[in-house]
Amino acid sequence: MSDDQALFDKGMPIRRAVLGAEYVDGSMAKADEFMMSFQRATTAWAWGWAWGDPTLDRKTRSLLNLAMLTALGRTPEIKLHVKGALNNGLTVEEIKATLLHATAYCGIPAGLDAFKAAHEVLIAEGAIPKV
Repeated sequence: MSDDQALFDKGMPIRRAVLGAEYVDGSMAKADEFMMSFQRATTAWAWGWAWGDPTLDRKTRSLLNLAMLTALGRTPEIKLHVKGALNNGLTVEEIKATLLHATAYCGIPAGLDAFKAAHEVLIAEGAIPKV
């Protein structure tokens, strides 16, 4: 078995646990030959290698992802990882504190986008009430 296959096999259950089996399985099912290269790479590298390293727990990794994605302005990924953060046991207060911390370092526009994205997901997931 190649190293990439071993990392893929290690990463898939982690990816499914964090992002949700429905989302991951849907992404895999929709991938044609071209996109499957990306699916395999992200599952092996991000999920098998990075998330599969036992040094940091999943809650910490979720906090890091939210901060980094805020810095990068990756709103769709912020939405995905807010849901993942909830799956990993983060509270609304921990998500909010992470986004506020990222706002202090990344700026108000980046923070606003992150807060809007997180707010949408938190309402959809029933973590906060709709106003």
